[in-house]
Amino acid sequence: MFRVRRTGVVAAVLLAAVAGAPGPTQAQQEPAGSARPAGQASAADAGSGLPKGWSVTGEGAARQLVWRSDEPVPVSDAGVAFYDGDRFLGRPVGTADGRSFRLALGTARLANPTGLQARTGARRLDAAGAATGGPAGPAGPGAPPSIAARPPSPSPANSVDPGKPGHYRTATGDYDLPSVRLPGLARRVEMHAVVVAPTNAPGHRPLVLFLHGRHATCYSGHGHDTTGAWPCPAGTRSIPSYRGYLADQKLLASQGYVTVSIAANGINGQDYAAEDGGAQARSSLVRQHLARWAAWSAKPASAPPIVRRTAPADLARVLLVGHSRGGEGVNRAAMDSQYAAPADQDGYPGPVRWHIRGTVLIGPTLFGQNPAPDVPSATILPGCDGDVSDLQGEMYLDATRGVSSGTALHSAVYMVGADHNFFNSEWTPGQAQAPAEDDFWNGDTPDRVCSPGTATRLTARQQQTAGATYIAAAARLFVAGDDRVRPLLDGSGRRAPSAGSARVLTHAVGGRRTAAFLPDAQVSVDGGRLCEEVTQVVSAACLGSGRGGVSPHFASWAASDEPGRHAVALRWTAAGSTVRVRRDRPVSLAGSQALALRLIVPPNSRDNRFDIRLTDTSGHRATLGQVRLDGLPGTDRTASYWGQEVRLPLTAAARAGVDPHRVKALEIVPRTRSGQAWLVDAWGWRAGTAPVRAADLVRVDLGRLTVDEGDAGVRTYHVPVRVTGHGSGTVRLFVADPDTGRTTSREVTVRPGGEVPDVAIEVRGNKRYGYDVAHDVFVKAVHGAVTGAFRGGVTARNDDAAPTVQVTPAAASATEGHSLTWHVKLSEAADAEIAADVVVLPVASGAELSTTDVDPRWLTTYSAEAPLPSRPLSRLRGLSLYADIPPGRTSAEITVPVVADTLTEPAETVRMRLRVYEGEDGTRRNGPEFTGTVHDPA
Repeated sequence: MFRVRRTGVVAAVLLAAVAGAPGPTQAQQEPAGSARPAGQASAADAGSGLPKGWSVTGEGAARQLVWRSDEPVPVSDAGVAFYDGDRFLGRPVGTADGRSFRLALGTARLANPTGLQARTGARRLDAAGAATGGPAGPAGPGAPPSIAARPPSPSPANSVDPGKPGHYRTATGDYDLPSVRLPGLARRVEMHAVVVAPTNAPGHRPLVLFLHGRHATCYSGHGHDTTGAWPCPAGTRSIPSYRGYLADQKLLASQGYVTVSIAANGINGQDYAAEDGGAQARSSLVRQHLARWAAWSAKPASAPPIVRRTAPADLARVLLVGHSRGGEGVNRAAMDSQYAAPADQDGYPGPVRWHIRGTVLIGPTLFGQNPAPDVPSATILPGCDGDVSDLQGEMYLDATRGVSSGTALHSAVYMVGADHNFFNSEWTPGQAQAPAEDDFWNGDTPDRVCSPGTATRLTARQQQTAGATYIAAAARLFVAGDDRVRPLLDGSGRRAPSAGSARVLTHAVGGRRTAAFLPDAQVSVDGGRLCEEVTQVVSAACLGSGRGGVSPHFASWAASDEPGRHAVALRWTAAGSTVRVRRDRPVSLAGSQALALRLIVPPNSRDNRFDIRLTDTSGHRATLGQVRLDGLPGTDRTASYWGQEVRLPLTAAARAGVDPHRVKALEIVPRTRSGQAWLVDAWGWRAGTAPVRAADLVRVDLGRLTVDEGDAGVRTYHVPVRVTGHGSGTVRLFVADPDTGRTTSREVTVRPGGEVPDVAIEVRGNKRYGYDVAHDVFVKAVHGAVTGAFRGGVTARNDDAAPTVQVTPAAASATEGHSLTWHVKLSEAADAEIAADVVVLPVASGAELSTTDVDPRWLTTYSAEAPLPSRPLSRLRGLSLYADIPPGRTSAEITVPVVADTLTEPAETVRMRLRVYEGEDGTRRNGPEFTGTVHDPA
């Protein structure tokens, strides 16, 4: 049993909701002073050393890190993340208006408070759009040289090219069904889609369903205005993200596939509050559509016109394609189709009348690192992704290792020079109906790999053509069963001519591979080191920096430390320095044709050469051959430390008498003078596609209790843990410490009907107003299990009323050269910051205080606007004056310094209104109005 001790006000954890990025609603038309800019510091920042716009609220275990934006943060798939320098802190919880973000901090200390950053993907949010520069790679031998990046050399062409159009005629049309309600979402979600399908193809045809990602939902048609509201407000139109894959659909339809791309703006506009970022809701929406297609297959006359006009769909052969959060959504749909989700969490608990043969995941998120292990997948990793910039989609491969039978092929398709958005034409400038952008943010400094016009960056058309080709390759392999296209996806080093100039590299796990040397607790390393993929201890980290963003293989998730995730780090200063990887028990390579290794070498490095050897338990040794690798094009703003697959035939081992049943050690011998490399894993490989059957696995879903904190005493609550499915399995439970945010974990065995893991949370009540605070628990599959809802816990809800706020004048009348001052007072102290800003309103009559009447330093500090030309303060668009009252205090002060001049003027008035932010969702309510008057000196 886990027990979490509460010693004070209920504490939140360091790693907050993955849903952190809000869906910004339509900006309200407010008088000047309504926004709280990133360029200004609140009263709580005073003397703290924090950058402007940042504050730390609460005390002890209840501390929270807060950042407020002057504008709604744009909708993105990656969401918002906080960094302390280059150290990832976590994903904050955002408010519905997309301006305020809070991350539980507890008693953890910030190592570099002046280096706090708010980012979405590779883009810096809290510094006027500055590029982050990204986490730096390791220095020393083998570090990326300062040279112009070059694309990899073209691979040999594959014998079959799936990107060629087929010979079937196609038709296109939409259908629009009644909207549906999904659990956890307050508003109904649309059931709208565009169908592209063949009209002259015989028989029932395979179905390919597309799901777009998290993008802005509405646009006005004026300038670059977009919002994340749902439903779209009056005067705006819905962004047709679902129509962004028409070229992919038309290619597939010409080849005989029925395709449908579904709309999901209703989820995008509401998933900021979802614990899993909306993955379960997207799964439900996908399966709602599949259920309709199954019904139309049974009763064709009931189908929409476009469905009746085209070839009937075969629901026994379904491919799901998801982009960004849509990728995570279709992955969850595949899992839910095999292992049912809890009915109260699922928006489609009905029968499964389809068979999902595979998934294609384009620049996907995977916040839960919970891939469906027995569904073949192809994950496209855009080398210039500026949104999901850590390329966490690599976990669709790495997180399947050892979980199930391993017969499903999981492929990664690394596309050099591709960005995140351009796979969807409705997210592409010059093609989209609504405002669109290149998500790779150049900032003030062009990037030598990813800026448009470089030798490595793809144009939108090149990227879309390559994307369509590899989607078609996955369809042909997973659905049609054509093994001739497998070399395009499984690391065999073949290219599809239809992809044009795009340089694409692939590697894979699963299929007909046999586990050989997977770095884990069963291996030891001589001459190198077994390093940790995810850890807060810099010396143990694989890249020597403690930062996981530069390697997709080391992408972090909810836990601060993850036992069991390792790689082998090699660092050498002389050729011939052998690194030996040994297993506790011999491994068998019997029946394998080759040894396949995934090796990382530093970006832009060239001519990295290694001899590869095997040794058996009797001491027989064989050199299999030599491999040569060039690093991927990369900079400190890309995730280019990616494992390239290399293979060596085992014929030399057979000639040397190495027993394939009892292989003991793998040796890697660098043949260059110095450098660095990392071994991700090594496998026995043989050609062909393995038949895939879903294993009987246990499914684990975490729930969340929301309880009142109470006025006194300590209450114990138990985190809901649901175990369904069949057999028994092993999962790792992570519990976040309520004070430090650090996670501790242990492996537990779970079986349906057996004892459920118990996680007890103690909550101490009080009578002071504070925040709702979450105690978080996470779960990850280890073996024989899958995880659906990977995050849960206990949320202690504040049940005390907020103190009332009053404004009293300290000096509401002043002569020129002095200051107007007011006191903001609370009826009682609170455990949470009481945030308030000041809106400057036009005066009803008489003269109004102007920009030339106030101290120019005060004006530029709180508005960044110049005094001239002189204009009333109420006309300033950027004035941000506020009075935040820190926890434990009861007052703050508002001051307007006034300058003296030689002009004879009538009395001038400033009229203001306090606006109070209530609760963690940033709800605003109007407080009292107050005025001040300035007179000429007597």
